[in-house]
Amino acid sequence: MNDDLKWMIERQIPHLRRYAIALTRNRDHADDLVQDALERALRKRHLWSRSGRLRSWLFRILYRTYVDGRRRFRPEKVPAEPGTIDGMATQPPDQEHRVECRNIAAALDRLPDEQREVVLLSALEGMQYDEMADVLDVPIGTVRSRLSRGRETLRRVRDAEEGPARLRRVK
Repeated sequence: MNDDLKWMIERQIPHLRRYAIALTRNRDHADDLVQDALERALRKRHLWSRSGRLRSWLFRILYRTYVDGRRRFRPEKVPAEPGTIDGMATQPPDQEHRVECRNIAAALDRLPDEQREVVLLSALEGMQYDEMADVLDVPIGTVRSRLSRGRETLRRVRDAEEGPARLRRVK
């Protein structure tokens, strides 16, 4: 493998790991998933078209590896490990922030897998519609509708948690 390809792949590892943690909700499982996906990518590197986006190709392999593993084992949904989303946040944690992160993780857990995967690719990785469609191997229209439905579900969960307008205490 040439050094350029090795360097380009290594640059994507933190992004792959972050998405894998969000998918699996477990750091150890995420590390295993990234390792399996990278092994698969290296074995099949001859299939990558240099004209295509390496990032999309690697994320697609990671996603397919995740889906294949999920089909094989069908584990029950596991709640996110404490601190998983906190660790991905860029701001120093505070109590309100931790509660908000837990609420977001719980809301993401309630989403159907198809919506959750698109929301994570968009929110965590900042992917565009065409890139998400390539990773998930679905039409762009499907990505748009899943993302729209996922965001709407998250909004409804947030609004339900906030409840009616709260009164502020004034001293």
